[in-house]
Formats: sequence, C-alpha cells, structure tokens
Amino acid sequence: MTWLAVWLVGVGVADLVRAGAGTRPTALRLAMAAGAATVAVLTGLTALVAPVDIVVLAASVVPLVLWVRLSEQATTTGSGHWSALASLAAGAAWLVALSGWASPAGGALGRWLEWADLPLVGLGAQPSQVLLVVGLLLVNLATANIVVRLVLLGVGAMRPVLPLDADSGPQPSDQLRGGRLLGPMERVLILGLGLAGQLTAAGLVIAAKGLIRFPELQAKRDDRSSVDGVGIDAVTEYFLVGSFVSWLVALVSLALTR
Repeated sequence: MTWLAVWLVGVGVADLVRAGAGTRPTALRLAMAAGAATVAVLTGLTALVAPVDIVVLAASVVPLVLWVRLSEQATTTGSGHWSALASLAAGAAWLVALSGWASPAGGALGRWLEWADLPLVGLGAQPSQVLLVVGLLLVNLATANIVVRLVLLGVGAMRPVLPLDADSGPQPSDQLRGGRLLGPMERVLILGLGLAGQLTAAGLVIAAKGLIRFPELQAKRDDRSSVDGVGIDAVTEYFLVGSFVSWLVALVSLALTR
C-alpha cells in the first residue's frame, strides 16, 4: 500500500492548501502544485526510485489533479459531483490494485523513523504504514469535508455555492453550525480510537453526535416547520446524510489500516 499512502498524503495536502487559500484565483493551481510536489518529494524520501514506482506515482498525479479540479467545479456549479467522486475513488482503487508491484519504502524517511523512535510509532515501524496513517489523517480533514459536500449536492440536500454576487438562498447548513469543524475532529477521533483498538469508544463518539444534535433539531421543529426559509425536513436530511457519509469515510480509513 506504499503507493496509496504517498498518494493520499498528496491529496490531503492539496485539499488543505485549497481550503487555506480560500477564494483566491490561484487557489486551485496552488493546491494541484502542492499535491504533485508532495508526491514527488515523498517518492524521493522513501527511495521509491524503481522505474515502476516512478511511472505509477507520476501517473497518480493525474487523478489527483482531476479530483481537485472537478470537485471545485462541482461545489460551485452543482454539476459533475459524481465525476469528481469517481476520480477520487478510481485514483485510490487502481493504486491498491497494483500495490503488489510497489518497492518497499525506505530511504531517508525510513532511516529517520528508526532514529527518531517517535511516540506511538516506536522502533521497527514500517515507513509505508506510517505514511498510510498520516495520509488517512490528512484525508479525514479537508478532503472528507469535500466528499461529504459533494454527496450532499448529489442527493439534493445542499445547493451549490454561487458566486458572491449571486444569491443562493438559505442553506440547511446555516441551521447546524460547526459541521465543517466538528466533522474533521469527529473523524480523526474515530480513526484514532480505532487504531488504538478502542472500537467501542469510537462507536460511542458516533452515538454522541446524534444525541447532541437531536435536541437541537427537535427544538427547531417545535418552534416552526421552517427555519429561516429552510424546511426542517431539509435540515434533518442534511444532518443524516452528511453524518453517515462522514462516518463512512472514517470507517473506510480505519479499514485501510488493517
């Protein structure tokens, strides 16, 4: 899974750069450049210099770039969301399918891990395993937020974000504050508890979110059937679909570490 690990780190870095760049015109170019540069740097640091490694990792930049471009287009126009998700899934799937041909990761990163004796990692940790966990953690930050948004757009639970000079109207997300911050925290907590073998505790995190949000939804329903122009059913659909997709990303990430 060495190739997948390197690629996931690149995807996670690209989406974090995109989120940090905001609406600047150069945001997409910066994100794609950061992702490609991350893949290139990690290829050298892990000594993945066999011809097959170089060819596959160079080719992996293509689905990375497609993901950044198509996902940004989908969130602003409301079309092409499934194509964007397909580019991300296809990029991961073919790297997993060909993973048996990958060279063992080592190089400067492997030597540094042996020397550093990091907490929770320890001596003898395989660079590919460490990279995979780092990549999955990064993906569960900004990338997973984009995945959730695209699914919500796909099922009609959310509308595309129009330019500043256009009025997109009230969104269900306006009624449940903090989702873009709580989602990454929740996913990272689930992944961390799962890696520590505390699957029961990870399940409690999932249950706790429902218990916390339910009184808020119920209170809005008691007050009015519509909240600031958004029907309570739309808010509930937004919460349920978004939560289940978010949990699914975290659980799939956990499964990839096994």
